[in-house]
Amino acid sequence: MTQYKILVVDDNADIRELLEILLTSEGYAVTLASSGEQALQLLSPELDLVILDIMMPGISGIRVCEAIRKQSNVPVLFLTAKGQDEDISLGLRVGADDYLPKPFSHAQLTARVKSLLRRYRVYQGKSEPEEDEWLVRGPLRINRTYNEVEKNGQPIDLPELEYQMLLLMASHAGRIFSAQNLYESVWNEPYLYSSNGTVMVHIRKLRVKLEDDPQNPKLIQTVWGKGYRFG
Repeated sequence: MTQYKILVVDDNADIRELLEILLTSEGYAVTLASSGEQALQLLSPELDLVILDIMMPGISGIRVCEAIRKQSNVPVLFLTAKGQDEDISLGLRVGADDYLPKPFSHAQLTARVKSLLRRYRVYQGKSEPEEDEWLVRGPLRINRTYNEVEKNGQPIDLPELEYQMLLLMASHAGRIFSAQNLYESVWNEPYLYSSNGTVMVHIRKLRVKLEDDPQNPKLIQTVWGKGYRFG
């Protein structure tokens, strides 16, 4: 199976961690850089995409993009904050392919990434990689491309937030996710005290739809005092 390689460049550790979780859940190989200087050191012909924050200390995202374009046609996706319209225009002029405003959702990130990778493969004259889009976990099959879920061959209809929560946990089976981890990754909003109830409601809905016995869950397990994990 061919795996796309993505370089994520952002000086904010929380953003880097969030992007790593979201992108690895989609099956991508992710390399992280905390500065423009480090990004330039990590540039490689093997890369398929660079996700780049515009505003960084030291070498800015704009300058990094200029340097990338002198040696590569790899797609560049800028991360931007509100009020950076002039930077966005400048970034596109120096060679960025697209931009994604913060805050962004899992679905928005996935759509941008897949579009840029598809265009890059066409530009290179390469066909799409032969890739198994189904993530198989026990009786469940999760399709990363079409957001479909099956249990024992039978389709299960999940709303977007439930699907993203399931995909995140199933992609990291055995890893414990706190309610805060889940809420900030899936809802892409700051975690508040009331957010725990929102997570619990969605966990309960998933169990009703996926578990043989929702009162005795085997797939989505509670780790008391810590959070949840996909067993």
